[in-house]
Amino acid sequence: MKVRPLADRVLVKTEKMEAKTASGIIIPDTAQEKTQTATVIAVGDDEEKIKVKTGERIMYDKYAGTAVKIDGEDHLILKAADIIAVIE
Repeated sequence: MKVRPLADRVLVKTEKMEAKTASGIIIPDTAQEKTQTATVIAVGDDEEKIKVKTGERIMYDKYAGTAVKIDGEDHLILKAADIIAVIE
């Protein structure tokens, strides 16, 4: 399925956190904190507000966006204002 965000929206694929610590302790999904980093998959058509490009890794506000499943994988649709940094 192909999804193209509109206006100042950005489609991102969230990154999974490690389920195991460096010392080998396994952390269950219910105890893991929600990740706040993602990779940009598609951007809307509002070039004035959107400052990121497809393929960039970003950080976003903790409770931002609308969660969607695309082809069985978790994605978020964020407003451009919810993106707080680009990871280089």
